[in-house]
Amino acid sequence: MKRSPTLVSSVAGAVVVALDGTVLTVAQPVLRRDLDASLAQVQWTGTGYLVAVAGLLVFAGRLGDRYGHRRTFAVGMLGFGAASAGIAVAPDVGWVIALRVVQGVFGALLQPATLGMLRSAYPAERLRRPIAVRTAAIGLAAAAGPMLGGALTTGFGWRAVFLLNVVPALVFGTLALTAGGREPAARTTTAPPPVSSTPSSAAVAASSAPAPSPSASSASAPSVPASVAASVRALDVAGALWLAVALACLVHTLVAPWGPAGATGAVAAVVAGAAFVRHERRAPAPLVPAALIGSPPVRAALILLVTASAVLNGSLFACVYVLQDDLGLTPLGTALVSLPLAAFLVAAAPASAVLLRRAGAVRSVAGAVAVLAAGLLVLAAAPGTAAFCLGFALVAPGSGR
Repeated sequence: MKRSPTLVSSVAGAVVVALDGTVLTVAQPVLRRDLDASLAQVQWTGTGYLVAVAGLLVFAGRLGDRYGHRRTFAVGMLGFGAASAGIAVAPDVGWVIALRVVQGVFGALLQPATLGMLRSAYPAERLRRPIAVRTAAIGLAAAAGPMLGGALTTGFGWRAVFLLNVVPALVFGTLALTAGGREPAARTTTAPPPVSSTPSSAAVAASSAPAPSPSASSASAPSVPASVAASVRALDVAGALWLAVALACLVHTLVAPWGPAGATGAVAAVVAGAAFVRHERRAPAPLVPAALIGSPPVRAALILLVTASAVLNGSLFACVYVLQDDLGLTPLGTALVSLPLAAFLVAAAPASAVLLRRAGAVRSVAGAVAVLAAGLLVLAAAPGTAAFCLGFALVAPGSGR
């Protein structure tokens, strides 16, 4: 694989997903009014995408390891672009939700492929720079998404935000599909975190994390026996399906009004979650290795990541409706008010690295939680746009660390 075209394609794929993850944020109230949708249905336009990505991300990375990351990148880009175009002409909210799920499936194929192509094209000692370029591009795209979404929605309507990525997705997907030459054997890829439909910590993890050094990268890990590599590349279809079902039922429980439907969703989520755990314990190549989940630092990090992500997603979702429905702002005005969120999310990455070195992990995390809590309190009592700006400025570094 030629290195420069590979880097450009990898950055383009990562930017397409990052933009789509944040560009919809400020357009949701307009979408709701235009399609006469309920609040729960609008929530599913975002969570349907996330469920598909979360359930299939690791599985998709293994598909790339087995069949080639350039091939999965091409399929992911073409499918992502086609789904985006379909959403732009969707006749009702049901079609939007269904196509967002389809978009999530192709997004799951696309994300690990953008990283896998770099690891196939660059030697370990030269991998730091292309990963840093990719990471910076994701951060800029995620930060620019709300502004672009606000401008497009205010000027042309919510459907325009889904047309933003169609042309680059189709162009780069076609180029990858028709590129000549044989793809080298791919090294095992660790899939990056999914990009949410709002700038959550999961999204920012990809955009703000410092580029790994060659020594820390899995691309530079010592060679492993063929039997181990084959096990890593094994496809755990059942595990991916159980995880997707469990997540979908959990989301249904959270967004549905409490009653028989919510209770049924809760029971189904528990059953599917238990089935997933049981399957993973017996699977020869589980999606989530037991040794990884059994690590106390990993468990603690996952809990913090999920909590911060949920807080940021939930607060931003609610604030967008308050700003547009109660304060009467346009989508572009909403994006301008939330600009401190994007700016401080990007700035938090280098600042957190310095803070970790000087204060240590425990103090850094404690400080982040305190700042996040302060930001939530400000947002909860915000009387006007200035207070919202302050709240966003506090929430961003608190959740971005």
